[in-house]
Order: sequence, then C-alpha cells, then structure tokens
Amino acid sequence: MTTETQTPADEQTGGQTSGQTTMSIGSYLTHHLRDYGLLFALIVIMVFFQAMTHGTLMRPVNITNLFLQNSYIIIMALGMLIVIVAGHIDLSVGSVMGFIGAFAAVMIVNYDLPVLVTVPAALILGGLIGAAQGYWVAYWKIPSFIVTLAGMLVFRGASLLLLNGQSVGPFPRNFQLLSTGFIPDILPRAATKPLATAVGSFNFNVLAMGVGIILAMAIVYLGMRARARARQYGMEGEPAAFFWVRNIIVIGALLFLTFKLATFRGFPNVLVTMGILIAIYAFVTENTTLGRRIYALGGNVKAAKLSGIKTERLTFFAFVNMGVLAALAGLIFAARLNTATPKAGFGMELDVIAAVFIGGASMSGGVGKIVGAVVGAFIMGVMNNGMSIMGIGIDYQQMIKGLVLLAAVIFDVYNKQKQG
Repeated sequence: MTTETQTPADEQTGGQTSGQTTMSIGSYLTHHLRDYGLLFALIVIMVFFQAMTHGTLMRPVNITNLFLQNSYIIIMALGMLIVIVAGHIDLSVGSVMGFIGAFAAVMIVNYDLPVLVTVPAALILGGLIGAAQGYWVAYWKIPSFIVTLAGMLVFRGASLLLLNGQSVGPFPRNFQLLSTGFIPDILPRAATKPLATAVGSFNFNVLAMGVGIILAMAIVYLGMRARARARQYGMEGEPAAFFWVRNIIVIGALLFLTFKLATFRGFPNVLVTMGILIAIYAFVTENTTLGRRIYALGGNVKAAKLSGIKTERLTFFAFVNMGVLAALAGLIFAARLNTATPKAGFGMELDVIAAVFIGGASMSGGVGKIVGAVVGAFIMGVMNNGMSIMGIGIDYQQMIKGLVLLAAVIFDVYNKQKQG
C-alpha cells in the first residue's frame, strides 16, 4: 500500500491530478465567452437601470413584479430552447398561450367547471396542439417555420372565436393563485416581528430567506463535487480563483434577491414553479441520454439518424413539450390578468425567441443551454422593466430590443467564425 504525496506543482493547481490541466483565467474566459459574457451583460444592465431609475429597479416590490411579468416568457423559453436546439422553431407559442387562456376562461367562468379539472385539461390540450404541429414537422418534413406560422394564425383566430371577441373573467381566487399567490411563511407574523423590525420591513419571510441560504450552499457543494469529478477523470479544470470568484458573485446575487423577496411577501408561487422547471430541464439537457440526443439531432440530423437516434420521434416530442409549456404559460398569464382577452399572447413568441437567441442558442441548432435561455429572458425582462420605469416609449423600447437581438446574433456568428 502506498500513499500519495502532493508535489509543489500539485499545490499550485489546487491539488489536481497530474492528468488534469488547468487553463489560465484569460484563456478560460476566451473559451467560455458565450456563457460568462451573457452573465456579465445581465449584471451590467441591472446596474445601469438601477442607477438610471434611482434605485427603483431593485426594490422588493419591483423585483417581485419582475418575476411575475417574465414568468410565462421564461417557461416558454425552456421549451423553445429544446425546439431550437433540435434545429427547428415554433412561431405559434404566443397564439397557443392566448388560446389556452381563453379555453380556461370559458371552462371556468362560462361553464363553471372546477379549476382542478380545467388546468389538467388545458395542459393536455396544449400537448395535443404541439403533437398536431410536431407530426407535420417530424413525419412529413414540412418546415417548422411554415407549420407553426399556420398554427399562429389558426389559434389566433380560434381565440377570437372562443371568446366571441370579448374578454372573459374574472377567475376564482384558487385559479389566480397560479400567478399571484405567495408561499406562506413557516412562522407566524408575530414570531418574525422582531426580525422584521431589525431589517426595516413590515414583515420578514423566514422561509424564503432559509431557502435562499440552502440554495447557496447547494451551489457551492455541487460546484465542488463537479470539480472533484473533473480531477478524478483528468479533465481540464476551471481555474480555482475564477471558480471561487464566480461562486461568490452568484451566491451574493442569490442571497441579495432572496433577502429582497423575504422583506416583501416571500416567494411567489410562480417563482417556485419556474425554479422546479428550470432545474428539471437543466438536468435533462445536461445530464441525460435524452438531452445528448437532442443536441445531436440539432447538430447533424443525418449523423444522429445513422447513430440510431429516432430523430422523428424526438422532434415530435420536442413540439409536444413546447405545447404543454405554452399551455402552462397561458394559464399563468390569464391568472395574472384575472381575465382572458382576445389579444392575449399577441407578439409573445417574438420575446420568447429573442430570449433564447440572446441566451446563446445557435440559429443552426445543436447549441444552447437552459441557463442561457433563462438569463436571456431576464435580460429582456430587465430592459422592459427598466425602460418602462424611465418612461421610455414603447416605440423606442421595440427598437432597442431589436438591436440587442441583432447584436446577440452577430456575436454568435462572430464567435463561430473565430472558433472555426
């Protein structure tokens, strides 16, 4: 039995095995410019609007509104990323979202069906809509642009027909909780009153703050475990200094946002829904065979087919998944407005697609991450919120968002050419 000793070279690389090499920080950033450049852009945009709005952007009530206003965009961006990574696109998500909201309104308000029946029925209907579109794309090889453009027109008209051109509402309270409800604290208000007084708030949600601390600890643990696994297999590692700086920034931002939410009303229900979905989709795309097959499909469909991947079925289920998420977004949107309107979801597909492309997804498929799509959606959301607070007109807002999208695509093309 022998014991291993750590050489001076090992000490300089944080105790890594001799089979593992570590890039310098500059070289590492160059090779991961897409990922960290996006996060840096979000931080810069938030700091900019925080200064320009004189602190209004980061007030607890505005942070809560930011999550509520962008929840349905983020939820649909998760599905859109899968579709785009698979090499397709879905232009119908905004119309499907509006149609499902109209369907829920008719079922609940006009026909007095219970929420527990309507919500599953709406999700199933969304899946069937996705299946109908995915069938033509996957098995008939009709371009997704054409199929979903037709779907956009069909379901926009169907919403008008279902609502008879009028708004339908209001919804019962238990349906509104999908969007406007909050997770109650584990302690009664009287027990948290001293803490609320100490932080200068009317009340303080201990549960929200506790969850934030647990998540921060989990991020550090998972990061260190990933580094240990990389050392074990001799893989190229992230510089130790950069690893800790990155985690300190991320954890600091997480605890700051959690503290802000805790001083208002805690976690919105929709934030919990988003968090669960983001975790599930990030795990599936990054750690499962299914996720690797989706990326292979978008990277080279012929090679994927030759390697035994059932490309048609994978494409079909990508659209089914998109339909279900669009339906969920439609329910949340309708619950937030407390009414279903014929124009609900109009143009929403543009914000969803823009969020995914800004988040680093490639136009040609095969490239993109869930975290990138979420950050891209938040960039769009912070810009919308910040410009609205500043009183910038909708005309200029649309122009600025268009330029940001163009810049993201140009950066993607430039990055590919540089790597090539």
